[in-house]
Amino acid sequence: MLNLHHLNSFVMLQQTGSFTEAATRLGIGQSTVTQHIQRLEKSLGRQLVFRDTHQVKLTAEGEALLGYARGMLDMNGKVASLFGESRLRGRLRLGVSEDVVASRLTSILEDFIRLYPLVDLELTVALSAVLYQMQDLGDLDLVLAKRHIGETHGRLLYREPLVWLARDPDVALRGDALPLIAFPPPSITRRVAQEALDREKMAWRIVCTCGSLSGLTAAARAGMGVLVQPRSMAPAGLKEIPGDRLPVLEDVEFVLIPRCGADAALMEALSSLIVAQIAPQHQA
Repeated sequence: MLNLHHLNSFVMLQQTGSFTEAATRLGIGQSTVTQHIQRLEKSLGRQLVFRDTHQVKLTAEGEALLGYARGMLDMNGKVASLFGESRLRGRLRLGVSEDVVASRLTSILEDFIRLYPLVDLELTVALSAVLYQMQDLGDLDLVLAKRHIGETHGRLLYREPLVWLARDPDVALRGDALPLIAFPPPSITRRVAQEALDREKMAWRIVCTCGSLSGLTAAARAGMGVLVQPRSMAPAGLKEIPGDRLPVLEDVEFVLIPRCGADAALMEALSSLIVAQIAPQHQA
């Protein structure tokens, strides 16, 4: 019989690519994760994980096991929710800013639907300011988004700098006016970039506007201009422009905001997963 705790460590290791990060998310020691993987490999008589000093990845046998492991954990979660005394059910409306979706949301949702299969999760992706407006109107229960430095609403998750990005910084800075690629108003990153340039009396022009980060990234990779993003969310294929060539941008903060009157148990369940997965990366 395969041990579900061992399978859970195996799936988390695949998601994170790190024994240390898997242990942090599971709330156990790194040595415990290692033991779980070793015992799972012993039970099956196969090497499931390839490790070296640079990376952790699954072997062919590990890849073959992954789908079954997820299915077994999913079934276990459904049974526990069906018969558990504290089972959660209902509907939760989550709003997430566009840039968070591109980098961190998948693993959070995977864990949530596995642990709480009876909860219907409605996801809305939009600009932070739009999400706040929707929540004020009662259309969202929980919002994960950005806020300006100095604002106090929400539960702070972490803070990080915004950076200028371009495919070829020398080409992007060659003209008289800086070509900006940006979300439409009321985007926080757009406003921060424009205000920083205006303070330094630097000319700028918007060359591409798109409500999708994938669209903005495509434009930046095509060499259309300069994109502003949180440093940890910088898309591949773009280079950070040094601070001595463009004004230093202020930091942004990422926060969780629950709606008063929404189901507190549902919001706390999802909030706990978000905090457990996002905050440790930036505290480290």
